[in-house]
Amino acid sequence: MSELMVEARPKPAVPVKPVGISSNLLGYIGIDTIIEQMRKKTMKTGFDFNIMVVGQSGLGKSTLINTLFKSQVSRKSASWNREEKIPKTVEIKAIGHVIEEGGVKMKLTVIDTPGFGDQINNENCWEPIEKYINEQYEKFLKEEVNIARKKRIPDTRVHCCLYFISPTGHSLRPLDLEFMKHLSKVVNIVPIIAKADTMTLEEKMEFKQRVRKELEVHGIEFYPQKEFDEDLEDKTENDKIRESMPFAVVGSDKEYQVNGKRVLGRKTPWGIVEVENLSHCEFALLRDFVIRTHLQDLKEVTHNIHYETYRARRLNDNGGLPPGEGVLPAGPASPCPPPHRRLKGLPGLASSPSSPPATLPVLLSSSQLPAATLCSRRRKRGPRACPAPQRQSPSMSHPSVTLRAAVRWAWLGEKAGRRRGQTVAFCFSLPP
Repeated sequence: MSELMVEARPKPAVPVKPVGISSNLLGYIGIDTIIEQMRKKTMKTGFDFNIMVVGQSGLGKSTLINTLFKSQVSRKSASWNREEKIPKTVEIKAIGHVIEEGGVKMKLTVIDTPGFGDQINNENCWEPIEKYINEQYEKFLKEEVNIARKKRIPDTRVHCCLYFISPTGHSLRPLDLEFMKHLSKVVNIVPIIAKADTMTLEEKMEFKQRVRKELEVHGIEFYPQKEFDEDLEDKTENDKIRESMPFAVVGSDKEYQVNGKRVLGRKTPWGIVEVENLSHCEFALLRDFVIRTHLQDLKEVTHNIHYETYRARRLNDNGGLPPGEGVLPAGPASPCPPPHRRLKGLPGLASSPSSPPATLPVLLSSSQLPAATLCSRRRKRGPRACPAPQRQSPSMSHPSVTLRAAVRWAWLGEKAGRRRGQTVAFCFSLPP
């Protein structure tokens, strides 16, 4: 009998795990992991937040800032002595700190304005403050237009301005109205009533209603502005905040024992005013509003509205060139392609030339756009010039439309496009 020869088959090769590759790469893969990538990168670079405090001396500005961030970050905490005299003019003093919490670093800059409203003649005392804010915009603009610019431009722009209202219980002073009327166009103003423990509950509620009514009558907009609400969710949340403003707050950096707990408060002959107790004051609402819910939005509105308005006006005054540049020969510009489709839900600024928008403040008389036009297109390979737009918005051609209104319209339209999965660019055609 012949023996059957069984052929030896080769064993299948066992895949070898690549050397040097982490086991994390073999785990879950999804596009939502980009959130974690962004979080790690942002934690490395850190955050910048610049807050300005404005108000008369003795309203507790430094104490409230220390209470807000639970650190000694105010100007008086850094370098101040009791013999320091009130300055004869408004000064601007900025103190920078690095705050770290939970591995997140934030470079906090507190800008104080000693001398504001403390003189007999307070005429135009807001001008140094407005000048300082515009100087920070100019500094950022010069860094932005440099050919060899920095990888990360230092941000010294004022993101939030806390304006302290004296708890008179009657009405706003003319100085309060003039300051907010001028500065609301260039910075996010958050009005607050200082030392609210000096008023009764009835006086506090009546004073808050009276302040809101006066601001509405004089056409003064404070943050968060109604025109910047993106959707119904934002509008619902911001409406609740606007109904509570101005916040009546109390600041204190001293702790007391209350019911076995250590709380921040102010000791009085009839008891302790707890800073973080909503039945005593609205400091907790202010802290959640500025830090927990709207800190990033404060920075976005500063960059996309206030800074862009300054930038567009500045470049327009300079003939479209960066600040300090000479006149260059004009070259051919590529027109924008026809728009893909009209975006739905974009807010109109004026329904007809006979009814200009009453809610849009006028920035400067020199910033009027008698022939401002906009066109939208899909962005391909970067922005291009738009000397002859294909579509003109009837609401933007009205003489009363300001540059700030045009920037706001473009910003909201660009956000509406992103929600629909589109990348939309807006080209401005500025008058000579």
